[in-house]
Amino acid sequence: MSIAASELTLGLLAGGRASRLGGLDKAWLQRDGVAQVLRLSRLCAPRVAQVLVSANRDLPRYAAAGLQAFADATPDLGPLGGLDALAAACATPWLFTMPVDAVTVDDRLLPALIAAQRGQGAYAIDDDGVQPLFALWPVAPLRRGLSEALPQRRLAVRALQAELGMAALRLDGLRFGNLNTPQDLAVARFQADPARCDPQPD
Repeated sequence: MSIAASELTLGLLAGGRASRLGGLDKAWLQRDGVAQVLRLSRLCAPRVAQVLVSANRDLPRYAAAGLQAFADATPDLGPLGGLDALAAACATPWLFTMPVDAVTVDDRLLPALIAAQRGQGAYAIDDDGVQPLFALWPVAPLRRGLSEALPQRRLAVRALQAELGMAALRLDGLRFGNLNTPQDLAVARFQADPARCDPQPD
């Protein structure tokens, strides 16, 4: 089952608190002078109809950068709160999600997820293990699943994916990486936004 770009939205999950980075906003961390949220959105933009961001602070900054950002409707739900915000705003039948702190995004990820999904969606497994937020979601079932899980505080992403019957896609030889600690930033050559270093408290 193929999925055209017109049927697909990119959703970047950028709503976390980044406690281990002193509250720095991961979306605006920079590599080679380009903010992470802009790097990922530009990388994937040719393959999708729209780009959405799940974010819980500084929403006007996204708008100024030409991005649509949406806050969690209910706070403190973790990644499922961000997924809920993205699913609610999504205008296409498919949603491709990634955490905004992904260090490596391989060109084969999205085509491979599309090939694996069998109409029910798929999520990735890299060399570090299951990566449930690198996923392709069928939006209507996702909305239904969230409407049942969130009121019951069932907040495990993998449990939701199991309920939806999503396929697991192994990508050998690939590590997406993430930016959780100052050491992660140094190894991946990322810097805090020099124009706006405004870490937020927990």
